[in-house]
Amino acid sequence: MSLASGTPAASDGSQARALPTSGGPARVSGSPFLHAGVTGTTRERIPTVIVETQELARLVAGRIASLMREREAEGRPIVLGLATGSTPIGVYRELIRLHREEGLSFAHMISFNLDEYYPMRADSIHSYHRFMWENLFSHVNIDPANVHIPDGALPRGEVDAACAAYEAAIAAAGGIDFQLLGIGKTGHIGFNEPGSGETSRTRLVHLDSITRRDAAADFFGEDNVPREAITMGIATILAAREIAILATGEHKARVVKRAVEGEIDRAVAATFLQRHGNTTFYVDEAASADLTRVATPWLVDEVVWDEALAVRAVTWLAARSRKAILKLAQHDYTENNLASLVALHGSPGAVNGLVFNILGAKIRGKSKLPRGLKAICFSPHPDDDVISMGGILRKFVENGNDMTVAYMTSGNIAVFDHDVRRYMDFLERIGDEGLHAAGEGVRPLAETVHGFLSRKQPGEMDIPEVQDIKRIIRESEAVSGIEVMGLSKANARFLNLPFYQTGKVRKDPIGPADVAIVADLLRELQPDLVFVAGDLSDPHGTHRMCKEAIDRALEEVYEGSAAASRPEVWLYRGAWQEWPITEATVLVPLSQEELTLKIQAIFKHQSQKDSAPFPGQDEREFWQRVEQRNKGTATILDELGLAEYFAMEAYVIV
Repeated sequence: MSLASGTPAASDGSQARALPTSGGPARVSGSPFLHAGVTGTTRERIPTVIVETQELARLVAGRIASLMREREAEGRPIVLGLATGSTPIGVYRELIRLHREEGLSFAHMISFNLDEYYPMRADSIHSYHRFMWENLFSHVNIDPANVHIPDGALPRGEVDAACAAYEAAIAAAGGIDFQLLGIGKTGHIGFNEPGSGETSRTRLVHLDSITRRDAAADFFGEDNVPREAITMGIATILAAREIAILATGEHKARVVKRAVEGEIDRAVAATFLQRHGNTTFYVDEAASADLTRVATPWLVDEVVWDEALAVRAVTWLAARSRKAILKLAQHDYTENNLASLVALHGSPGAVNGLVFNILGAKIRGKSKLPRGLKAICFSPHPDDDVISMGGILRKFVENGNDMTVAYMTSGNIAVFDHDVRRYMDFLERIGDEGLHAAGEGVRPLAETVHGFLSRKQPGEMDIPEVQDIKRIIRESEAVSGIEVMGLSKANARFLNLPFYQTGKVRKDPIGPADVAIVADLLRELQPDLVFVAGDLSDPHGTHRMCKEAIDRALEEVYEGSAAASRPEVWLYRGAWQEWPITEATVLVPLSQEELTLKIQAIFKHQSQKDSAPFPGQDEREFWQRVEQRNKGTATILDELGLAEYFAMEAYVIV
């Protein structure tokens, strides 16, 4: 049974339950769904549910729990196909909660995991075997004999037979009732990379270069990522009775559209799901952004025009027509399904003028920015402040605002080991030169650090001494960065939230201790305005988690307070994307000198320069991304016929 509207009968003959439909993208009252797929008014070939981020895990886990209880009542086991990665973790945490708080039993569950790296020992920190036990199995009452995960430690000569045995075990269990999937940037499901065939079964595959690059952060370098993996095949996945595929974050938006709206293509394995009778794609708002019914709903159905939608439509039309907004004519609107917008306002000139003035009103130079306020910039990592909002940070300082930059995590896992060696060498030389009485105290530390680093394996967790050194490196760089902006060490707070202190790429969930630290700072400083990272494309979700901690702290501190007493929240975006001008509330122009100053502040983060450990798919240095992004935003405004500026930052006030 699928949860999306327009879903056909399931392959086992059961009827899918439909959501209420509407004439276009709309909020579904009383539910977490934002948009429900509507047959005939979308271009989607897979039923797709767009759900608020925090509800997605509860929704999917709830569906799994419902099936588990149904099978238990029937006296037969349920067979689940499970996935790894950052997206399913929320589902597993919710299943654990259901087990602990509502008695959900896993005693009769049989599981088959999608894939495993090869070669890979089961006890490796990188293995999916370990991932599943750490994130689900060890927290519930599953029978270990019912857990099936491909063995990445087999001799190569035994792999083919093991893959055949894996297929036989799935068949012996009665087939997979519910298959959970994520989607990679290449559109892969499991490790079915571009070129995988629809009839493929469990096998050993070579990993695509993009997949290996995506995994590089987990392995602390692409060279350490295995080049092969064992994976269920496309045919194995399609044999499941029900499939749920999940995607979250802006960085998945393009591949979600390709999988859902594009033609079936061996180059994008997820497109084969279009042939499955009971698949549902669950995405959050960020991952849905490129879907036609979200990005350009006027192309698929009649819409109810409001100001925000008019701005999006006219801006899109101007870019498509390669015209300035004020030069758009009736035929431009008519030829692009926008005649109803002109009819509503009476003439193209009226629509053009409305949108032109709305966009122009968003532009705020220094004279139009706040003065004399208390403000906190919450920076998830110790460089997001200057990377994302270095321009406005400088303007706020010049306007006499009382600025505090709160660095939420240490960022220590993003420091290379060679930087630690360099700083230790510096301290040893200080001691050897007799320039400081603490020289003798440095030697034992240096021996411990050098000894560990000499035997450290790729991806191995750092010892506390090394973690502390990496934290201090990031903190000193952060202070140096804000000094460029006219601030000092006194303006910096290092919160070091507990969720980040795992020593690993994967973090703990946000807990009460994290929220309490943020809440205490809010109570202490009583800010009028807070800047929060609203960038959801952070490769490992730290930005998203930090925002959750801030949101929860704001609710705790200001619960029951009048709206006027709450600080205004301005969302900025990080190193991966900028707010589109149609979504932005405030556009802050930067002069050439101001952009240069911002880049100088970014340069102070030397451990992140040249080759940052977590660059994502963008190989440019962070300062290069910033320069091109800020200039690009200004260029867009210029091409639309608004004022010409050298560069520009964008913010959303919520």
